[in-house]
Amino acid sequence: MKRVAVLDDYQGVVRGMPGWDALAARARIDVFRDTLATPDALAARLEPYEILVPIRERTRFPAGLLQRLPRLELLALAGRNTGQVDVAAATAQGVLVTESEGSGAGAVELTMGLILALVRRIPHEDRAIREGHWQTGLGIELAGKTLGIVGLGRIGRRIAAFGSLLGMSVLAWGPTLTPERAAASQARYLPLDQLLASSDVVSLHLRLLNATRGILGARELALLKPTAYLVNTARGPLVDEDALVGSLRARRLAGAALDVFDREPIPADHPLLALDNVVLTPHVGFVTAETYRAFYGQAAESIGDYLDGRPPARLLNPEALARIGREHGSRTMRA
Repeated sequence: MKRVAVLDDYQGVVRGMPGWDALAARARIDVFRDTLATPDALAARLEPYEILVPIRERTRFPAGLLQRLPRLELLALAGRNTGQVDVAAATAQGVLVTESEGSGAGAVELTMGLILALVRRIPHEDRAIREGHWQTGLGIELAGKTLGIVGLGRIGRRIAAFGSLLGMSVLAWGPTLTPERAAASQARYLPLDQLLASSDVVSLHLRLLNATRGILGARELALLKPTAYLVNTARGPLVDEDALVGSLRARRLAGAALDVFDREPIPADHPLLALDNVVLTPHVGFVTAETYRAFYGQAAESIGDYLDGRPPARLLNPEALARIGREHGSRTMRA
C-alpha cells in the first residue's frame, strides 16, 4: 500500500475535503499541520512516502531535496506550480508532478478587503474599541483618489474595476502591458516610476520571476507619496522587505497591507509585527472553502489515477512517464 503525506495543513481541514475517503482504503494517508524549519528534518519526515501533497509553495522541492527522497513517485500539488518544484529535477528522477487549478476570486476579494481595511483603519479601530477607546484617528475616502495597479492580469483587471466602482482614477503598469490593453480595463498605462509617484494606493499583482523579484526596492518605495498606501497580495519577495519596514517606520509611507512575506509563516520577532501602520494577514488570499475543495479534490483525483495505473490528471511532466518503465519496473502507466 502506497504512503501519502499531505503537508502544511495549517487549519486541519484537508481530510474533510472531497476525494480522500475513496483513497483511504487504497493508501495510507498521513496529514501534517506543521512546517519543518530545516531541510534535514523535512527530508527525514518525507523519506518514507511515495506520494506527497504539498499546498502551493508552503514547502519547496528543489533538486537537492528531491534527491533525498528515493521512494518518491508522485508530487500531487494543491494549487499551481509557480516555481516551488524543480520539475526538471523531478522528471530526471522519474517523479511525476501534477497540479490543480489556480485560485482567483479569493485573492480578488481579499485585496478589496485589505484596501478598505487599510485606508479606513478597520483593524486599528477594532483593537482600539476593545481597549476602551473611541474614534482614535481619521481614515481617507477613496473616491477621487488614484489607484496604481502593478500587474494587470486576471486579478489586477478585477481590482481595476473595483477602483473604478469606488470612483478612483486607475493607473496600470506591467512588464508586457500596452496602453491599449490598459485602456480596455479602464486604466491608463504609465511607466512604473510615474505610476508609483502618482498613486494614492498601489496594489501588486505580479508573478514572482527573476525579473520581478525585488521590483519595489528602496529607490522605488521612495517614489511613493508619504500619504500613499501599498497593498501586496501577490508574493512577498516582489518588495524589498527591509526597505519597506524602514519606510513604514519613518512614516515615509502612510501604511501597507500585506498578505505575503519573504518567509512564511512570518517569524514571531519580525519587525513588521511591531508597526502600527500595517494590516497583516497570513497568506489567505487563496484560503477559502471553495478553493480548498478544488485544490484537494483535484489532487485526490490525480492520486486515484496514479493508483489505477493511469497517467494522472493535470500532469506537468508527461516525459517522466518514459523513465518510470525503465527505472522502476513496478511502476507502469497505461496511456
